[in-house]
Amino acid sequence: MDVGFCVDCLTAVINEYGTPEIFNTDQGSQFTSEKWIQVLQENGIKISMDGRGRALDNIFVERLWRSVKHEDVYLKNYASMPELLLGLAEYFVFYNSERPHQSLSYKTPDHVYLTREGGGARIVEHFSDRQDSSTEEMGQRQSAVIETTPS
Repeated sequence: MDVGFCVDCLTAVINEYGTPEIFNTDQGSQFTSEKWIQVLQENGIKISMDGRGRALDNIFVERLWRSVKHEDVYLKNYASMPELLLGLAEYFVFYNSERPHQSLSYKTPDHVYLTREGGGARIVEHFSDRQDSSTEEMGQRQSAVIETTPS
């Protein structure tokens, strides 16, 4: 939850890969801090934050990190940062090329991507008991995007 670490990572990514048009985060203290916002604004990056208490706004990424933690990090208890980085690199190769995904009809992401077979997770199917899909309510569920300009 250290904003300095997050800002350093963001700056390194911008320097290496360029400036994204938009950056989405949750509303954690590091992402609402003045330092974080300042870096985004100085680089002309639109700020997008998931709604407060809206776990479903980012459900696919939340599910990914749950898998990473429970299938790799907690089991291996990495002792150092280099060990963690190597372990995560290996896990993501496994995750994408060998691990079947229920939401992809038990195919791997690589298979679905390369063959263009299947769709992907259909979140509507999992929450179809909710019949409150009016336009106004759907609009309220969208994450906020804040237009920013460099100062």
